[in-house]
Amino acid sequence: ARELDKKIKSGEDVGACFGMPISIKDNMCIKNTKTTCASKMLENFIAPYDATVISKLKIQDAIFIGKANMDEFAMGLTTEFSAYGPSKNPWNTEYVPGGSSGGSAVSVSSFECVASLGSDTGGSIRNPASFCSTVGYKPTYGLISRYGLISYANSIEQIGPLTRTVKDSAFMLNLIAGIDPNDDTTVNNNNEDYLANIDSGIEGKKIGIITDMMGDGIDPEVLTATKEAISKLEGLGAVCEEVSLEMVKYSVAAYYTITATEAGSNLARYDNLRYGYDFPVEGYEFNSYISKARRNFGPEVTRRMIIGGFVPSAGHAGKYFLKAMKVKTKLTKEINEAFKKFDLLIAPTVPVLPFKIGEKIDDPVSLFLIDINTVTANLTGKPAISIPFKIVNGLPIGIQLMANSMNDKLLLQAAHALEKTVTLPEVTI
Repeated sequence: ARELDKKIKSGEDVGACFGMPISIKDNMCIKNTKTTCASKMLENFIAPYDATVISKLKIQDAIFIGKANMDEFAMGLTTEFSAYGPSKNPWNTEYVPGGSSGGSAVSVSSFECVASLGSDTGGSIRNPASFCSTVGYKPTYGLISRYGLISYANSIEQIGPLTRTVKDSAFMLNLIAGIDPNDDTTVNNNNEDYLANIDSGIEGKKIGIITDMMGDGIDPEVLTATKEAISKLEGLGAVCEEVSLEMVKYSVAAYYTITATEAGSNLARYDNLRYGYDFPVEGYEFNSYISKARRNFGPEVTRRMIIGGFVPSAGHAGKYFLKAMKVKTKLTKEINEAFKKFDLLIAPTVPVLPFKIGEKIDDPVSLFLIDINTVTANLTGKPAISIPFKIVNGLPIGIQLMANSMNDKLLLQAAHALEKTVTLPEVTI
């Protein structure tokens, strides 16, 4: 902030983010700053370089107010699996804020910053956005560089913004999207302006209602809110029809199989020789040394590492990993067919309301199923956004919209149109 003050006094030009406080999920590298991934394994790791998104925001004179708490190595849905303690939902501090980008959602919802950068592997931006009543946007895979993001599952994760409004998300996207020579998965967006024509509305657009995301296990209040959102979209001139994505029922199993396999590979580098928690090597033979080092991982990371070691192993890859990849392929074909008929798809972001801290922490299957509505966008690379829609008994509900790949501008226009129909109370801190 002092450096920015000097710019003003000297008459220099200032960037688009001049003076804007922004928080950063603690799995993105900021040079000369601790980047822990909320893990004891990286407790003392100082990043030697800036992530591409950080470099872009620095050029625009953003102020980074701090690193946001998260589930360890982004593996979790509640931010309870942080080595440094859980984050609390600002709407009710007895409840989880969602995860894994829970700290990002909390910082935006509680007015600590105007925006935050999170990462979304299976809903980790949209889930906490729904639980904390913020906008959470996962762009098309490859639209934003992942260089400098400490990876969980490279093939499906994506950096994106959490903000208080859809326009703010579009503003952030304008600054951080685009091709990056440091990340070969990035795509050229031709310098698209995502704020331009954001008020275009959605009259005449066809929206598919994903029935497979509104069935068993959905909270009645969430279902009611989703139907109300559909009604509002129809009132704006959209044509809404039901659509079935049959592969959705296999999506969570496929997602956790694929991500655990990729995580097992990514986490293998934390052997305490190159990265990790520092302790003397004397007196240990190699295997016992590695075993001791790995004890610095928390329970959820350990669980997924075990799965990730088992699933691709000889004799099991065909039973699990290859089947999961087939589900991913079939789901992608299915959703591509849906987008031949529809411009957008709609579903609840999360099928349940926020729940109390500790309520589900010992029930991993129950936690995994919370991802049922969000993992599809990751497995297929599609853009998706969660918009705050309703507060029920003091707890937020978000609505999710999805678009076809590289149709991010249309998605933001539709989300903005829906957002304008809703008036919600602000959180009381």
